[in-house]
Amino acid sequence: MDVTQAPCPESTLTDRYQTTVPEPVRRALGLNKRDKICYTIQANGQVVISRADQTESDPILGQFLNFLGRDIEKNPRHLQAISSDLISRVQSLVAEVDLDLDAPLSEEDE
Repeated sequence: MDVTQAPCPESTLTDRYQTTVPEPVRRALGLNKRDKICYTIQANGQVVISRADQTESDPILGQFLNFLGRDIEKNPRHLQAISSDLISRVQSLVAEVDLDLDAPLSEEDE
């Protein structure tokens, strides 16, 4: 029986070792923007790419959020609404900030 394989999707590494995951691979793994990828290096040197477990969490952030939750339960009187003046101040500070999360890192960010 003759088994024909589909062409191997390829991508190129930039000078900063960045690459674009080919569309057939993104589709096969069900990847979306900002998803994480897991690389498993096998004993024979082959590397298997898979979608990273989305349940991973930052343990420090988890501890901080637990601390906040306990503090809110113990001291609900400390909660305050954000004033419209503070909202206006924050908006004025970031009004001129242009951020593209999909843009490659600059050389100084390496």
